[in-house]
Amino acid sequence: MYNIALFGPPGAGKGTQSLKLIEKYNLAYISTGNILREEIAEGSELGMKARSVIETGGLVSDEIIVQIIEKKIKTNTDVNGFLFDGFPRTVVQAYILEGLLLKLNTSLNCMVSLEVKQDILMDRMLERAKKEKRIDDTIDVIKNRLNEYKNKTIPVADFYNEKGIKYSVDGVGDVDDIFDRITNVVEQSLTKTWLNVVLFGPPGSGKGTQGNLLAEQYDLVYISTGSLLRKEIEKGSEMGLAAKEYMEKGDIVPDEFAIKLIEKQIQTNPNAKGFFFKGFPRTIVQAYILDGLLRKYNSSVSCVFNLDVPTLESIKRLSARSKTEKSRYYDMNMDVIIRRLESFQIRTKLVLDYYGKQKNIYNVNGMGTKDEVSKLLTQKLKIAFKNAR
Repeated sequence: MYNIALFGPPGAGKGTQSLKLIEKYNLAYISTGNILREEIAEGSELGMKARSVIETGGLVSDEIIVQIIEKKIKTNTDVNGFLFDGFPRTVVQAYILEGLLLKLNTSLNCMVSLEVKQDILMDRMLERAKKEKRIDDTIDVIKNRLNEYKNKTIPVADFYNEKGIKYSVDGVGDVDDIFDRITNVVEQSLTKTWLNVVLFGPPGSGKGTQGNLLAEQYDLVYISTGSLLRKEIEKGSEMGLAAKEYMEKGDIVPDEFAIKLIEKQIQTNPNAKGFFFKGFPRTIVQAYILDGLLRKYNSSVSCVFNLDVPTLESIKRLSARSKTEKSRYYDMNMDVIIRRLESFQIRTKLVLDYYGKQKNIYNVNGMGTKDEVSKLLTQKLKIAFKNAR
């Protein structure tokens, strides 16, 4: 999902450019003024609350606005994302939008600010007032609106600038030329959007083989917590020695180990296009941890894949692997194999349910040759990446 906030002072041309953006990128248009009027016209409960406030001369509260925006987002499921026009207007609303999008498992990808000098804005708005016969748009009123924008909304631009997703665009010139400038920065921000894949499957499902292939194919950084922990064990590090005790029993290592290893991989790959996670998260708590880690870097899980392999087949594969040079020390003990499979069934299946509710999970039949399974994963990954962007 791709979300844009379009900023600019009154008279900057946001309405015109919004229409072109939503058509090009298949976005749902969210203008607080428009959706408030829609809710009032429908006579909805939220609309009636807003109407009672407006009729008494008050300002509709952030609480009502955010409920209306959430309703709009949830009822537009066939779009690639959302274009926010006129929201957020304040830093408080910027934090509200962050929390709302986090709740909906998405985020704001870019904030585009149309830059137009005040004298040009004055001329535009006075001309518009004449054409539309708006007697309320006097010079004094227009100046007050521009000052209101400067005092309240410019700090919002600073908020997004600090997050590294604010883009300034010259808002003067031909409508199509301005649109070209906007789409250039939108495309630029797209290249900065990480694509993060989580690959699930029981032990012996082929996650390692398929994960490495797909990560290389899509130029993603492959993160296998199991592989990273084994390296720590080989080095004889303090973490490795502690992790070995857990892994030999088929238990999940403490979460702080995985956090340190994953964050190190993210920090040492600042130019990554995204990350391919294999073996993490394995519990609901770890799912929250991964969401928090990625949110720290203004990103999120793009899609989740689950390799579906029957338990008996997993046992056969792990037993066979124990007789090869690729064997793991926890492949040698059938009790440990069964314990690992039980852990997957009991704890990790809950994580699949968690991601399933967010509608970004893809189930793939893991039975077949390496090439057959790889082909299925590639086909679905193309669809998932298209939906993610």
